[in-house]
Amino acid sequence: MDILTVTNLTKKFGKFTAVNNISFSLREGEILGLLGPNGAGKTTTIDILLGVTKPTSGKITIFNLPFEENRVQILKQMNFSAAYINLPWSLKVWENLYTFARLYEVDGFKEKVQKLMKEFKLYNLKDKPTDSLSSGQLTRLYLCKAFINNPRLLLLDEPTAFLDPDVADLMRKYILKEVKTKKTSILFTSHNMAEVTEICDRVIFLNRGKIIAKDTPINLAMRIKFCRVRLFFDEKKKNAEELLRNYKYIFSLEGKEIVVETEEEKVGQLLGRLSLAKLKYSQITIEKPTLEDFFIKIAREKI
Repeated sequence: MDILTVTNLTKKFGKFTAVNNISFSLREGEILGLLGPNGAGKTTTIDILLGVTKPTSGKITIFNLPFEENRVQILKQMNFSAAYINLPWSLKVWENLYTFARLYEVDGFKEKVQKLMKEFKLYNLKDKPTDSLSSGQLTRLYLCKAFINNPRLLLLDEPTAFLDPDVADLMRKYILKEVKTKKTSILFTSHNMAEVTEICDRVIFLNRGKIIAKDTPINLAMRIKFCRVRLFFDEKKKNAEELLRNYKYIFSLEGKEIVVETEEEKVGQLLGRLSLAKLKYSQITIEKPTLEDFFIKIAREKI
């Protein structure tokens, strides 16, 4: 079942088109990545879905209801987290969470807040004023707030920004657990492509307001035809560099290591040429394309 359906959505600011006629859907229990370089239209799209910004044209359906005509009913079943939002600074951590729990009319809100503070490692910080928290602690607080009403639809904009790797890993595991146990649907933005690959079922790439690609993270990575071959030379590194230049390979130098970019099907040819020239490497690593490679490619393309 589709929880969210966006049809021909457009947003213009004067002569500038931030979102250009995009259409997509989000299924129940699915995590959909909304990706793209800065200025691609991601945050504007999320602002429209939250009712913060009014679209120029297009249609949004959430929970099978037209969004504009049913905003209060729909938003009560949604929530949101982003690294760039602010909560009331003078309130303590528990006061902020209590306030939002009551705004969402959460049953047994005190017990719910206590449980979430422990899940998000905020319990020891509960009496601290919000303006005394570090960036990472604030990020955890924003995420904690986002789950306070057991939302059916959750919009997460850079949800693990500023988190230490171990805490970010815990947050991703929590997000995946929520999806599995409660079938929460999540629209997820991030510039961490490894994170996106780990948790997103599908991804949509925006560039200059348009959708330019949509598929699973693995399938999009497979659209990149080159791979990286890392070769470590104990000796004759200069000779290897000369051979690569003669054959017009694209390569870079990292200490005693040479990193060659070549098509995956031509790796054997590369190794054969090194062997014929009696250039022996002591270590080799072959890195297949990733979603980050695809991201870099589309970010550099002009449309």
